[in-house]
Order: sequence, then C-alpha cells, then structure tokens
Amino acid sequence: MESQIIPRYGYQLQYITVAGFQRKFGFSTITSAIKLLFGMKEAYRLIKKLKPDLVIGTGGYVCGPILIWAAFMGIPTCIQEQNAMPGVTNKILAHFVKRIFLGYKEGEKYFSGKAPKIFTGNPVRKEIIVDKKVAALKEFNLSPNKKTLLVFGGSRGARSINLAMAYVEKKFAGRDDIQVLHATGEEAYEKYIAQLDKKILEADNIKILPYIHEMPLALATADMAVARAGAIGLAELMVKGIPSILIPYPYATANHQEFNARALEAAGAAVVILDKELTGDKLQEEIEKMLVQDDVLIDMKAAAMKASKPQAAADIAAQALKLVKEDRGTVSAGQY
Repeated sequence: MESQIIPRYGYQLQYITVAGFQRKFGFSTITSAIKLLFGMKEAYRLIKKLKPDLVIGTGGYVCGPILIWAAFMGIPTCIQEQNAMPGVTNKILAHFVKRIFLGYKEGEKYFSGKAPKIFTGNPVRKEIIVDKKVAALKEFNLSPNKKTLLVFGGSRGARSINLAMAYVEKKFAGRDDIQVLHATGEEAYEKYIAQLDKKILEADNIKILPYIHEMPLALATADMAVARAGAIGLAELMVKGIPSILIPYPYATANHQEFNARALEAAGAAVVILDKELTGDKLQEEIEKMLVQDDVLIDMKAAAMKASKPQAAADIAAQALKLVKEDRGTVSAGQY
C-alpha cells in the first residue's frame, strides 16, 4: 500500500530488501536472514546517500537495518512505538536510539535501555481534527437526524466484522434512529453485497462501500464506531471523541491489537469483543446499549477525548528537532 499512498502525498519512497522472521525456526528463517544481509548493505548505501540529520522508525522489520546503521554512524535516531505492546524490532532498537515516543503509556514497561521514553500519543492528520460534520453527512448522503454508526475493518476489510454486520444491517434496515456507513474492504465488497437481502440494499439508512478514501469525512459523520484496533485508527477515533466497539485482529503480531483495545476499554472509551466471541446478535446488543443510552455515549465520548493526544504530531516533531539541535551543539538540553 505504501507504494501508492506515499507518492500521492509528495514524499520520496525508497526500498530495501528485507523480510520478517517467523517465530519458529525453519527454511524461511534462512531466507529471511539472507534477505536481511542484503537489506543491511542497501540500508548502509541509502544512509550514506541521503545523509539524514535524523532518522525515526515507526516499527516493523524494515526499520531495523536503517535505524541500526544510522545509530552506528552517530546520526540522531528515534522510534515511535504506536502500540500498547511493542514489536520485537522496536524492543531491540530501543537499545540503540536516542528517544522513544510512546503511542500508549502502557508500552513503557516493555522497553529496556537508557533512551528516554516519552508518552506523546500517536500522531493524526490535521484534517481529522477539524469539525466537518455538516459537509461530511452531505458527502455520504446521511441524515443529520439519525445517529451514525461507522464500520471499518482496515484497508482490506475484516471478514468476521462483515459477517456480524450482515446480521446487524438486516435488523437496522429502515430504522429512523440510526444509520450505518460500512466499508467492507475492496476484496470483500462484491461477495458481501451478493449475500444481502433486497431490504438492506434498498434501505436509505444503510450505506455500504468497498473502501472509504476520505476517512476524515467518514469520521466526522460518526457518533459511534465498530472497528479493528490498529493504533492509528484508534488515535483518530479518540481525537474525534468517537465511542467504539473494538474487535481486535486476532492474528496481529504479539496480539498487540488486543492490548491497544484493552487500554481504551480501561479508559472507558470503548467496548471490546474478541474476534472468536463475535456474533451478529452480540454486536447488535452492544450497539443498541450505546444507541439507546445517551448518557453512556456522552460518557464514552468524554473518555475518548480525555484519552486523545491531538498534539502528538507537534510534540514528536518538537522533541525530534530538539534532539537534532542538541546533536549539532546549537542548543542546550535545558533550553526547551
């Protein structure tokens, strides 16, 4: 996806050869090790070519070779850990970098090393924060007089969420108190639509799309959400104050999505349903609880806003620039 998204925003994209390691030793471990050797060589050349003043890694094995070489070359380095449960790569890199920016304060206990661990929250785009509800409802042809349920399972959708939502949408079709904006994922869309009753397809309160490109507008419509528990998606829900029902992806590395979801549940901003426990009637029951009890929605909205970090991007940028200036000797550590 990066090959399409990054150039669209005007940023240069570079590639290195690298692959993740499986948890169990096997033939793939050998091939991953070989690729890592090539990736280390390519990363070295890339660092020498770009001569960066700062390197920030956001997790994942692709960051490893770049951050390691940058640290060895004396370039200021940071990692931005988005999840409540850090990945293996970032745990290793924590021993080499100068700063660790935490998306969740719960992640701090999993890091060792001397680098300062700074709870900044996860950065979100400025356009997410701006209030666009009137324009957003118009964009998706939604009513301002109904509560809006936004449903999304990531860029590729989520099969279990789609299966449960087929039941929910059948129950909600034609209702005058709620409307649904549901992104199925492009790969799942045709099959999902084919199974739906005519009643759902013709209901003016059910909007089903393969993919939502204008996520800032979709979030602006939402009074509540059903979603997976990816770190950035949750950060966007929080800054908008959107109460949510979270179904963590069960095969995420180190089960990090459940750790993310549980952190928001503990803050009172979300309800968690495990993927293996998700059914249509259970999901409808939880949605109905939030729908009919305005005080519950209000309290969860307040909790979401309290848990949000709308200044995360600015805070990370300020800390990063401070690190660069300290490295150059142009500012003292106590000047900020």
